[in-house]
Amino acid sequence: MLSKKAIIRLTTLLAIITWVVLVFGDLSIVFSTTNNLKPGIGREVPPIMLSLFILSLFVFYKYRIEKAESINFVDLLWKVFVTGLITTIVSLFFRLFLNLLGSTKLAENIIFLDFIYLSNLGLICAFLISTFIVWKRLILYQKSKFLLTAWQIFEYSLLFSLLYNVLPVPAVQDLEEYYSALLVLMGIFLSANMKWVAYLNFKQKWKSILLIALAMFYLGYFTFTLFNLADDIGESTTQFADFRNNVFIIALIAFIFIYALFSLLVILFNLPTSSVFEQKLEEVVNFQRLSQSIQTEQNEERVYDILLESAVSTVFADAAWIEIIRPGENNQFYTQGISVKEIQNIKQHISDNNVRGILDQSSDKTINLNKYLSTLKGSRFRSILAFPIYVKNQQLGTLALLKDVSDGFNKEMTKIIDTFTNQAGISIENFRLLSEALENERYKEELKIAKRVQSSLLPKELDHDGDYDLVAFSEAADEVGGDYYDTYRVNKNKIALIISDVSGKGTSAAFHMSQMKGIFHSFAQLDLSPKEFLEKANKALSQCLDKASFITTSYFVINSATKTVEFARAGHCPTLFFDAQLKKGTYFQNKGLGLGILRNGEFGNYIQTNAFQYKTGDIVVLYTDGVTEAKNAQGVEFGYDRLQKFIEKVSDQGVQEIQQRLINELYEFTGTKSIDDDYTTLIIKFN
Repeated sequence: MLSKKAIIRLTTLLAIITWVVLVFGDLSIVFSTTNNLKPGIGREVPPIMLSLFILSLFVFYKYRIEKAESINFVDLLWKVFVTGLITTIVSLFFRLFLNLLGSTKLAENIIFLDFIYLSNLGLICAFLISTFIVWKRLILYQKSKFLLTAWQIFEYSLLFSLLYNVLPVPAVQDLEEYYSALLVLMGIFLSANMKWVAYLNFKQKWKSILLIALAMFYLGYFTFTLFNLADDIGESTTQFADFRNNVFIIALIAFIFIYALFSLLVILFNLPTSSVFEQKLEEVVNFQRLSQSIQTEQNEERVYDILLESAVSTVFADAAWIEIIRPGENNQFYTQGISVKEIQNIKQHISDNNVRGILDQSSDKTINLNKYLSTLKGSRFRSILAFPIYVKNQQLGTLALLKDVSDGFNKEMTKIIDTFTNQAGISIENFRLLSEALENERYKEELKIAKRVQSSLLPKELDHDGDYDLVAFSEAADEVGGDYYDTYRVNKNKIALIISDVSGKGTSAAFHMSQMKGIFHSFAQLDLSPKEFLEKANKALSQCLDKASFITTSYFVINSATKTVEFARAGHCPTLFFDAQLKKGTYFQNKGLGLGILRNGEFGNYIQTNAFQYKTGDIVVLYTDGVTEAKNAQGVEFGYDRLQKFIEKVSDQGVQEIQQRLINELYEFTGTKSIDDDYTTLIIKFN
């Protein structure tokens, strides 16, 4: 299959060849008939060549214009203008040359006149067919099935008319006038399709009028030139390619003239409404800009700028301002064509004259208040129109528009600006909601990072030895929490254990938990007694904890050499101890005060140290209050007794099984895994 470029080249070559043969054949026939000689070429050759020449031009322009990429209407008319200009210049060159010859024999030579005639005939064919293709694209804009069918009938009927010149059948030629009339009627019917005109703006319509008028001028010039030349040649012989007998050319001239005339009249009649249409279109575009500002703009201030620009361009205002109310601060102004000083003068003048209904939202915007503005000395403005901007039923600010003529705003403008301000308020509200949503997403992402950081603060493995097994579990109520547990090997025989609960929850609790970790690792390696550890920890934390925060802690030191456990608590939950010999669980009730509550040297007086000797099967359960204070649907807490009985029930199992069953028991009791507080367990079972 041939490409588009190959077809264009082929049809160009065919057009040149057929025109050359047409010229040579027609000149030969004219020469022979004027000299009473027998033509050396058949009289049917020129008509056939003319039809082939027209057909090749038709295919050439079909691929050159119709198959071209989509272009606007003015550009299509520009193609008609350029083609007409080039062909007219060439034709004028021939006419000038003919005029320069004057009354010489060459100027009166029938062969020379026929050559000039054929050259003009070729030029008008090129102009007619290129214009025909452009008219086709204009007519078939927003085509329907019916319109497409009607056009195809018209186009094929035109091409069929080329056979009239090559079929020497009297019966067919007798129908020539009727066929021409039918083609003209079809052209008139199709010329009523002018939908493309409505999409031209005011400037484009004036350009189109000029281009169409020039196209009609070209058409008239060529028709006049060809008729004159045909008359001159016809005086000497009738045996030449007379275009007046060509149905295709005559029908095409009529169609192009009719559509050009219709287009010119329609555009002229549409000119008065163009500005209104463009204004309405601009209103739609501006409204769309305001509606889409939430998606396209980066800040709220840009929405104000769009509102200002849209309002000014829509009502043709000479100046405008938006005043944004800032409670407790100076109001912020966005201006166009006016200074803040001028705004203050106008506002002061309105206030001094006690004028209601301009800058307040309770007014009728259609009443005439221009007389008050006109009394302001030194002001260049004579009309004002103002609207409040609401966000969530609260006035965010005011939009004011100004003109330098009296009665510059009408009711329609009032409705438009009212719509704009309402949409701007919606856009600003949506913008704020979107900003809040994005901010929340950012916080969530930061909390995820904080959760990963906090998880890294809790130990992945706990230090232990063959004398006991221990396991821990921790879950935060929010993304991050304030529960902390850890172990530290002091020496070969000693291991320090800690469990802490920071007051509150969330990021602040997690931050204080990280401070507690640093203190634990710093002081645990000093091999301090539990009481000394808590005293030093309280002193250190008193320097960095805010006054409303405190940390409850239980600190244990396990000595596997002496099989003893020494511990103390600072306000933390009482430790549950299960005695394997007695098969009984009890709570250690030694006193203690939370770290950071008392920030002086008296803190040690509130700390009590305990110790016990462990035996095989003994169990120690350390936990945070999220466990005992977990509530079910009826508001009943899990409680200390339930925890004690549960441990007594599962005491014969391994430490891993005890922990897993405890967590399952907790979830089953509350009916959910989303417990309201952080909860942590650290369970030790001695071997």
